[in-house]
Amino acid sequence: MIRSSPPVCDHTDPAALLRLAAELPERLDVLVNNAGGQTDFDADFDVDGGTHPASYARDFRANLDANLLGAALTTRALEDRLADGGAVIHIGSIAADQGSGSYEAAKAGVASWNVELARLLGPRGITANVVAPGYITDTEFFRDRLAGARRERLVTDTATGRPGSVDDITGAVAFLASPAAGHITGQVLNVNGGAHATR
Repeated sequence: MIRSSPPVCDHTDPAALLRLAAELPERLDVLVNNAGGQTDFDADFDVDGGTHPASYARDFRANLDANLLGAALTTRALEDRLADGGAVIHIGSIAADQGSGSYEAAKAGVASWNVELARLLGPRGITANVVAPGYITDTEFFRDRLAGARRERLVTDTATGRPGSVDDITGAVAFLASPAAGHITGQVLNVNGGAHATR
C-alpha cells in the first residue's frame, strides 16, 4: 500500500518548499514531480493577445516556472532525503518533441536537465527518469477546451487507435519506481500509443 498526503505548496518558492520538507518523512523512496501544466490556458490574453514583449515574457516564464523550475527546486529541496536505491520521476510531455512554445520548451528542459540529475544521483543508486504522456483522457489538462476535431486527430495519430488513460501513466510511473527498473535512468519513457515513435 502506498501512503500519501496532499500538502499544498508553491513549488517555485524555496521558502514554501522548506516548509513542505518539514512536513514530510525523513526518508523518501520515490519522488514524482507531477506539478505543472500548460499555464497558457490560464493566461489573460484580453489586452494584447500575449504579443507585447512584457506579457509574452510573463507567460513564457510562467510555463518555465511551473514545469521546469518547480521540478528542479523540489528535487533539490528533497535530495538529501531520497533513499539510496530510490527513484525520481518527472512527468514530461509528448509536446517536448513536437512543439515550439513555452510549455513545450519547459518540458524539453525537464528531459534535458534529467540527464544531469541521473548522473548526480546515480552513485547513490537513485534513478531519474521522465514519463512523457501523449493525449490522456479524464484529466484537467485541457480545461474542457479540447475541440472534438482535435481530439479525433490526437487519437488518429496513435498506433493503438485510442487515447491514453490515467492508468497508463500511473503504470509507467509504478514501473520506474520499482526495483525492476533499477538500471534504467536518464531516460524518457514515452507513453503515447505510438503518436510519437522513437527508436
